[in-house]
Parts: sequence; C-alpha cells; structure tokens
Amino acid sequence: MTDLTRLTIAEARTKLRAKEFTSAELTDAYLSAIDAANGELNAYVKVTPDKAREMAQASDAKLASGNGGDLEGIPLGIKDLFGTEGVHTQAASHILDGFEPRYESTVTANLWADGAVMLGKLNMDEFAMGSSNETSHYGPVKNPWRAEGSNLDLVPGGSSGGSASAVAAWLCAGATATDTGGSIRQPAAFTGTVGIKPTYGRCSRWGVVAFASSLDQAGPITRDVRDAAIMLKSMASVDAKDTTSVDIPVPDYEAAIGQSVKGMRIGIPKEYRVDGMPEEIEALWQKGIAWLKDAGAEIVDISLPHTKYALPAYYIVAPAEASSNLARYDGVRYGLRVPGKDIADMYEQTRAAGFGREVKRRIMIGTYVLSAGYYDAYYLQAQKVRTLIRQDFEKVFAAGIDTILTPATPSAAFGIADQDMAADPVKMYLNDIFTVTVNMAGLPGIAVPAGLDAKGLPLGLQLIGRPFDEETLFRTAHVIEQAAGRFEPAKWW
Repeated sequence: MTDLTRLTIAEARTKLRAKEFTSAELTDAYLSAIDAANGELNAYVKVTPDKAREMAQASDAKLASGNGGDLEGIPLGIKDLFGTEGVHTQAASHILDGFEPRYESTVTANLWADGAVMLGKLNMDEFAMGSSNETSHYGPVKNPWRAEGSNLDLVPGGSSGGSASAVAAWLCAGATATDTGGSIRQPAAFTGTVGIKPTYGRCSRWGVVAFASSLDQAGPITRDVRDAAIMLKSMASVDAKDTTSVDIPVPDYEAAIGQSVKGMRIGIPKEYRVDGMPEEIEALWQKGIAWLKDAGAEIVDISLPHTKYALPAYYIVAPAEASSNLARYDGVRYGLRVPGKDIADMYEQTRAAGFGREVKRRIMIGTYVLSAGYYDAYYLQAQKVRTLIRQDFEKVFAAGIDTILTPATPSAAFGIADQDMAADPVKMYLNDIFTVTVNMAGLPGIAVPAGLDAKGLPLGLQLIGRPFDEETLFRTAHVIEQAAGRFEPAKWW
C-alpha cells in the first residue's frame, strides 16, 4: 500500500469512500509519523491519539453507511490558537499554562461537523506574534526543508510554523492556521505548501485566541491548491457569535479548480519591487507572469502607491489591538498565577513571568501608541493610512483587474537563531513586507509554491483577490501550481 500520509486530502477522501482503507488506518499512519518525527521537528505541542482514534472510528461508521461529510475521516492538525473543548489551548504561551477550554471554536466545530479527525495541537509563535516560530514557549519549530549540502536547521516561518512544518513533513493531511499580517502565507512559502488567508469575515473568529481583532483571519495550510479549496469550504461560515463574520453563502471552491484564466487581467504592482530584493525573487515573479500569460491571462502594470506605508502602519495597529486583547491575561481566572504581595503585584509578576520577550515588546509598543498624547500621532494616523491602502486596491479592482500577482516573501527560509534577525526585530518584521497590505485591506490572499532558490529551498508567489472572490484565487493559483509542479523536502528527520 502507498504511504498513506503522502496522499493529498482529495486523494485520501476518494480512497476512503472507495473503502481502499479506513480512517482508523489513515489516522494510525499519521500518529506513527508524528511519533517518529515530532521529537526532531517540534511541530506539535500536544498530540491527541485517543481522541483521534475515537473520531476516526466514528468516521468509519459514517463512511460505511454512506453518510460521510466533506472531510469524513481526514486527519488534521489544529493550530494552538483555536479553542478545542477539553484539549490543550495555550497559544504557545506560558501564561495560559494548563488551559483547556470548555468550548469549541466555530472553525474547528465546522471541521468536526464535516467529519475531520483531530491529531493534535500545532506549535506557533506565542500569541501568533512572530515570523519564524521562534517565540513559542515550547521552543522553535524546524522546517522540514534544508539547503542542499547543509545540515543547518531552518525556520518554517510564522506564526503558523507548526502548521506549515506538519503539512510539509506529512504529519497531517492539512492544518488550520491564522493570518494577521502574513502568518499563513509566509510559512506556506517557506515550506513549499499552499496557504490561503480568506477575506476578513469569511471565517468566524469566535473561539480563536485574539491577537489583533481587526486583522486576524483563519485559513488552511495544505499540500496543494485543491486541498486548500476543500478545507476552506468547511472552515468558512457566518456565525452569530462573531459579528464581523459575513453572511454570504460559501461557494464550492473546489469547482473553481481547473477553470481557465483566459481573458483574466492580472495586476503587477510596481511598488512590490523593493530595494535590495534578491534577484531570484524577481526572476520567480517574472516566471509567474510568463505562466499566466501563457495560460491566456492579460498582464497589466498597476500602482498601489500607499504600499510603502503598510508595514509601519501595521506595526502600530496590530500591537495596539494586541495590548488591549492581552489585558485579560492576569493570573486570576485561568492559566499561570505567580503569587504577589497584593493583587496588583500578582498581576505584574504573572505577566512578567508568563509573557515572552516578543509579546512584551508588542504590548509595550501598543500601550505606548494608545496612550494620551500619542493616540492621535500614531494610532489615528495608522488607521488613516489603512483606509488609503484599502482605497488603492479598490481603485485597481474597479479598473477591471481580477487578481494581483506578487512575491510572497522577500527571501527563502533562514536559519533558526539567525543572529541578524535576533539582533534586529525590524529585520524580522520585514518578512511581512509583501503580505501585510492584504490584512490591512481585509482582502483574500494565497501563497502557492512556484520554484526553488539556488540552494534548493522553496519560494512562493502570492495572489491577492477582490473581497470574497477566493474562487478566482484558487483558479489562478492552480494554473501556477500546474506550471511549477509540486515540491517536497528530502527526508532527514
């Protein structure tokens, strides 16, 4: 029998329905793979074998009676940001030690309703703050990819590094992830996987630990574009518990796969040619343009003039919202509690011990930009810039552009504990340079593997779409995927 863990979601779904194997067998194959690899990769912070086997048995019963859902029997990994009832949910932070919610996030509830099986909770940057998965209380995740001829451990990107690493290393069929400034698309690009951040409001945020509420959005990381379409259809829904979720019917995204892009107008923004961008990123971009042109799309040069302000504006808005959201972690009701001489001291001691360095940095930035005398100068200005960024996109789409093609990241994956990155937080923040505009404007964006760099590491291209037009992204990304081919790491773990 083929190695079951190498099957895509679509392939596994077909074979499960054809009774070629059971969900119990598929789930056991993944649990064995996790057991063998997780000590090295550190992708999972909590594996749930008993729950997985119980869910797989229930799926097998449904499949036997011909009543299976869209994801019946498919084993998935869940980012540690999603609330899972009775199961470890700590946002990879020390301050949430021992927290097991008495509720289920809407996104995971949707997946279980469609028959998915939970393998466990995936590592991530603490509270989703980071671009390398090095800020986790549980230690860094390793990228399954290595440069040719090198044993150097590389980052998988962040904050959804555990999700990307687990999918790329065949430790789950697909994974949930979240994207606040690029946290789905950047790790997908670093690991040769597909990641889509849907339109803000497409997936419910209820039960997902908040970082920056006006920017956060859930989405899947998978091995190919079809799998991303299958997973997003199950994840997306309107939700009365999240007033920012939008009541628009969820289309059959998979039906868009394979449709022609002939006559589509693809925008190429000149502002994404940034100073110091490696030549191989520019070459990859040109390759993507050529593939879409060959498929019959029209390539149009466009301008998004406020792009240069997106990163500084993002690093005001996101920490401001984080400082507000993270005020609830005080050691009183749940999680870590460090005793103090009085309640104020207990708050201080708990937060000092419970939050990691990067989270503290962002809370302090956020508190500063929201403080009296600085609110107008920073936060208000950043919100005005955000409006201008959104208007840039609106003008381009109003002029008939169907989707926008850009690089996904400014480089391939870099080393864990890279001294340049560790010494300069701004250098780390620049990893989000191509992705933050999408969050600031609330638009959908997808990262798709498009090639390898000179060292044999994966690189991705990004497509940005109109609000709630994920179908066009899937359709266009599939053309790139077909032209580029699939990429897999050489197994060393």
